[in-house]
Amino acid sequence: MNLQEFWEDKERAQGKVAQVAALKSKILPIRELQTRIADLAVLIEMAMEEDDESSIGEVRSEVESIEALLDKVELQTLLSGPHDSENAFLTIHAGAGGTEACDWADMLMRMYQRWGQQQGFKVEMVDVQEGEEVGIRGAMIRFEGENACGYLNCERGVHRLVRISPFDSQARRHTSFASVDVTPELAQEPKFEVDEKDLEITTMRSGGKGGQNVNKVETGVLMRHLPSGVMVRCTVERSQHKNRDLALKILKSKLLQIEEDKKRSEMERVYGEKGEIGFGSQIRSYVFQPYQMVKDHRTGCETANIDAVMDGDLGRFIEAKLRGHVAGESRDEI
Repeated sequence: MNLQEFWEDKERAQGKVAQVAALKSKILPIRELQTRIADLAVLIEMAMEEDDESSIGEVRSEVESIEALLDKVELQTLLSGPHDSENAFLTIHAGAGGTEACDWADMLMRMYQRWGQQQGFKVEMVDVQEGEEVGIRGAMIRFEGENACGYLNCERGVHRLVRISPFDSQARRHTSFASVDVTPELAQEPKFEVDEKDLEITTMRSGGKGGQNVNKVETGVLMRHLPSGVMVRCTVERSQHKNRDLALKILKSKLLQIEEDKKRSEMERVYGEKGEIGFGSQIRSYVFQPYQMVKDHRTGCETANIDAVMDGDLGRFIEAKLRGHVAGESRDEI
């Protein structure tokens, strides 16, 4: 980085800087742990000599602080998948439930945006499909930041909402569903080409806010890969050409992801968790009435603090999934 010619290729330089930052984020916490553990040994020795309550309390406080840092470092080591460190595209689709499901998909979109902001990620919309009455039928969000894909992969699946519907005049309880999928944004474009004959491309008006160019010109792109059935829709850019390039980039990432899943014989495990967007296929339930509870059916992790979860507090659920917790098993068995 100190070489004069390093900054001549700006794109390459930025990539190297990001790589260095990622390595430092892994190494520095471990070095900090080593230093603090060595200091703790001295602190314990001093506390034993002084034998007073304040010294013992200081040791306990430092042990708890070190344990918290150790948990954080350990969690980082679990993000070792081939694309865990990449940026991510998160896609939400409203499922069974009509208007109620569109509102639920909108609530999930807000939840993930809040989570991303709390993590310090750059969060931007790639596409939003408005519902007929309220909410959204679908959306794609881009998360830029270290390990965004690794964390968000834990959210892949069907999410179920149970509540008294604000759209029901008889105030009955309704159940709604929405699916969440995650695709890595590959740092290097896959070394394969997609045959133009295999693509069905439709253009559309993007709609929403953005001025005359967005609302009156067909800048949005819907790209379908005919052999696989994979569809990608992009409306974020202000030109059709840029939306087409972005859609192709996401499509290639999705196709590569599917192929890698097949090679590892994990297709059923990874995509099977999502399944049909309806009853019996959910990974997590959010119950607003008659009681309040958010429960992950894979790990058994649950909380009654619904407001915090809907405001983006997903850490406990993501951590439980990364650590391999399984519903019904004690922590000693895992």
